[in-house]
Amino acid sequence: MSAVHRARRAPLRVVLAALVAAGLAALTVAPAHAAAFRFWGFYQLTNGAWAFAQKGSDQTVPKDGSVDGWRFAVADEASTRFPRAVLTFDQICATTPAETGKKRVGVVVDFGRAADSSDNATPPEPRALCAVVATDATSSVVLAAAGEVRTEKGLVCGVAGFPATECGAPVKTVTPEAKAADQPVTIAAPAATPSAAASTPASAGTGSDVAGAPAAASSGTNTTAYVIAVIVLLALIGYLVVRSRSRARRDA
Repeated sequence: MSAVHRARRAPLRVVLAALVAAGLAALTVAPAHAAAFRFWGFYQLTNGAWAFAQKGSDQTVPKDGSVDGWRFAVADEASTRFPRAVLTFDQICATTPAETGKKRVGVVVDFGRAADSSDNATPPEPRALCAVVATDATSSVVLAAAGEVRTEKGLVCGVAGFPATECGAPVKTVTPEAKAADQPVTIAAPAATPSAAASTPASAGTGSDVAGAPAAASSGTNTTAYVIAVIVLLALIGYLVVRSRSRARRDA
């Protein structure tokens, strides 16, 4: 190979190296920009601590003596916002007598902080209650005991009127207040709770666990970005390789 030929190919190697480095850098940096969402998360009390529910609330049939938890907050894939108080079944349902043919399920509903709302509005106080429901009732039915449940496309959007409009809204900029660590709150144990109404609101029947919904959307977006970046990178490399071989044949 002539010195002139080598000199012509040298810039091509530099360009290819730069493209590879840029592509790897883009793939490395992308996860740091995970999208945040404002949404209701669904949890279950497991061994004395909150854990993400493994299924949607309309697919979860809690057992008698279990505790469901709900938390409204701003969160992304890297953050966790559990209900800010842990109450056991005994604490919640001690004053609610068992009924034949029904089950008792404790519910903790944490409406979050003012910083979690879209307009910095003061949310309702967190509450706990003991829902007395049919033995085959889902967690959506249990949640309905806390107030009207507003849903949209299978997602729980509002509980007891909060928030009034939005549903799993993306958050472009998370404020320092919303990023701040949670502070524990005190939720008083409820007095005796009557049985849930026989007719469940239509919205409650379609409720779903939204704890993973925004995260899944964000994950899908990131995955798509990776695939596009790789395809573009490979196409550029292929184009430059073909161009290099064409030049080599002309210079031969």
